[in-house]
Amino acid sequence: MNAQAPVPALCVQDLAVLHGEDVLVDATSFSIPAGGVLTLLGESGSGKSLLAQAIMGHLPADLRCTGRISIDGEAGEAADVAPRQAGWGRRIALLPQEPWLALDPTMTVAQQVAETYELISRPAVDTQNDSLRTARSNARTSALDALASLGLRDAADKYPFMISGGMAQRVAFLATHAAGAPLLIIDEPTKGLDADRRGEVLALLQAARKEGMSLLCITHDVWLARALGGQLAVMLEGRMVERGEAEAVLAAPQHTYTRRLLAADPACWPLPAPVQAATGDIGRVIAEISGVSKAFGERVLFSDVSARIHAGEILAISGPSGVGKTSFGNLLLGLLKPDTGTVTRAVGLARTAFQKIYQDPAAAFAPTVSLRQSLRDVVRLHQLDWNRLEALLARMRVDTGLLDRLPRQVSGGELQRIALARVLLMKPALIFADEPTSRLDPLTQQEVISLLVEEARAARCAVLLVTHDADIVRCVADRQIRLGN
Repeated sequence: MNAQAPVPALCVQDLAVLHGEDVLVDATSFSIPAGGVLTLLGESGSGKSLLAQAIMGHLPADLRCTGRISIDGEAGEAADVAPRQAGWGRRIALLPQEPWLALDPTMTVAQQVAETYELISRPAVDTQNDSLRTARSNARTSALDALASLGLRDAADKYPFMISGGMAQRVAFLATHAAGAPLLIIDEPTKGLDADRRGEVLALLQAARKEGMSLLCITHDVWLARALGGQLAVMLEGRMVERGEAEAVLAAPQHTYTRRLLAADPACWPLPAPVQAATGDIGRVIAEISGVSKAFGERVLFSDVSARIHAGEILAISGPSGVGKTSFGNLLLGLLKPDTGTVTRAVGLARTAFQKIYQDPAAAFAPTVSLRQSLRDVVRLHQLDWNRLEALLARMRVDTGLLDRLPRQVSGGELQRIALARVLLMKPALIFADEPTSRLDPLTQQEVISLLVEEARAARCAVLLVTHDADIVRCVADRQIRLGN
């Protein structure tokens, strides 16, 4: 007698996502075994996050889905979201793409992680005060231990706006993982993290798999897809164009798009032509930083940093997550004041001459206003050329039809490209680009970085580029400032 086949953790049959009659994700079928992993690779807007939202039962109101979804053997119609929503946190959990949208701005870091331990991952307690106090005390202890495991113990009593994007990403991961759901969907878990922190997240994911957790991982990080192993699927325009064992697909991709995607990894980029050191070649000084230091409370981020930034040069700012890279750029923009030292900007520049590309693009747009209206307002206020904006969007392969949506209705990668186009349209003297491609797949990242560098060189615009990717620094930057040890 044959042994019964094990029940898969997730089984998806002909799942499609539609907007009216428009097909956003074509009929897709796959399964993930208990303790297994499926990684989705693909460019921004290819449907990866929509697929995850449909599985969770959390699609935007104007979208619908068809097909069938089975979680741990319990099957149902994809359109019937109530059973899956009832199991949020306990049977299925989602770590969303934007940490700022996942965290409660009114709660401290420790409170957010502890709340999951107390309300979801631990058995319910009776209503006696002693039991409640014990549960809360145990939950906070577990939260502090979890934060310490990812180097976040010092951030326990801070609010989300007080920590870096990389730190927010790790906090959101811990709050999601604490629920202990047997099926975890993770959307870009390593974006914006330095190599050490990426390794810590990978170790947590691998440990969770050993405990029996199953993973559906959405990522642009080829390194993470290779390290997780298991199954790998490549998505393009709402369809899975290639699928198989991760090791086999990455070693010998069959689809043309997959080959292009892997070839666009920054490690494969050509080195730039050297920039001449003569003053006439590197341009006038746009800003000068002299002996600058910054601390928050007792924690010193950096001290005695000096630099001159010239027109037309690309200056990389690198260092571990939480070391103060964003704060350094904000000092240059005048959004923060240094504790010591001075920041001097060139005279005669307009107040709009210094622009910022935010690490989290959702922070750059009004959440209740359509993208088209936001951009129209900028064009009208500064008397800019709408046709040039559309040309920039076309260069970055952004469909202008997306502009009629709200910021939350487009992918993080699409939103980041729209934010970059808006900044380039302003023709600033300096751009502070805070991890401008962390939401982008390798192919789109290469296109966007090339456009940013080309526009900056042509307009003699300085770029202060924050990145964790040493290969991007090597291939793009003229100089580098490294903060931290």
